[in-house]
Amino acid sequence: MSYLCKHYKIKGSMIIDFEKIELSVVPHFKGGEGETRSHTFFDGTNKIMRGMLKPGCTIGYHCHETSSEMIFIISGEAKCLYDDREELLKPGQCHYCPKGHSHSLINASATEDLCYYAVVPEQ
Repeated sequence: MSYLCKHYKIKGSMIIDFEKIELSVVPHFKGGEGETRSHTFFDGTNKIMRGMLKPGCTIGYHCHETSSEMIFIISGEAKCLYDDREELLKPGQCHYCPKGHSHSLINASATEDLCYYAVVPEQ
């Protein structure tokens, strides 16, 4: 299987070292404000990301038509717009957007970066 980034196999399992994956900086990701910074592992089907939004930055509102997404907050304050409601997230919490639903991710802090992991499995 061919991978689009470096990966490491250890005794039948796979270690993803985000420090060895090139940083991607995407302005206005999904129509959002500012830029999204991430190290993304992609196996041709599924994505696993370590991401960061600076204060004032957002990932735009979008629908997951063929995938779901889980976002685990590492540090900072997040706000998710999910379908017709707003959810506030703090470190240690996880937001889940099932296939067929819509959401966005917003850095809710005026001073602190929002750091998170996201998993997007195609279904």
